[in-house]
Amino acid sequence: MLKTEELKFDANGLIPAIVVDAESKKVLTLAYMNRESLEISMKEGRTCFWSRSRQELWRKGETSGNVQHIVSITADCDRDALVVAVNKDGPACHLGTDSCFNDLVFEGSSPAPFSVDGLYGLLQGRKEQLPEGSYTTYLFQKGLDKILKKVGEESTEVIIAGKGGDKRETVYEIADLMYHVMVLMVEMGISVEDITKELASRHVIDHKVKQEKMV
Repeated sequence: MLKTEELKFDANGLIPAIVVDAESKKVLTLAYMNRESLEISMKEGRTCFWSRSRQELWRKGETSGNVQHIVSITADCDRDALVVAVNKDGPACHLGTDSCFNDLVFEGSSPAPFSVDGLYGLLQGRKEQLPEGSYTTYLFQKGLDKILKKVGEESTEVIIAGKGGDKRETVYEIADLMYHVMVLMVEMGISVEDITKELASRHVIDHKVKQEKMV
């Protein structure tokens, strides 16, 4: 375990802290810490930074309630920058967005790797823009009843494929089901984070049950 005394702060006594979502690995913000704010962060288990504009300490979420609970703090190879992995209670940006990094500067030709968060964002865009000829647009225009009907149909297809023992077909049908479930999530305003938090709470309960059985 690296000691804080081994970190390299700049001439102003600061070290950059890149805050990332511990679950999605998405970059949330770039802030700065001094030795005191770093010590407070580690002691309290929530992010505390040094405001360069106000020249004072500020605990993230102190007024907004958007607290960032620290999972880990890692230094880079030169020990002059930090990555702070957090579980957040709300938006990271003061503008109310999930991340401070939202304005695209350049997009290369290499396709971005698939992610559940990426698909969710795409579906949100479909709902907002409703591009013609899109199947997703069709679902949103038809509304909740149509979406629920498709979720039911795809659930049946998964059961049939699974019962038949066909792994490839089952994978295909599960993918279809997941897509339609995510359309439902967007329609109802349910985020991926809402689901992961629910699953995480169940994991804790399951762990306790297992421990009780072992006693």
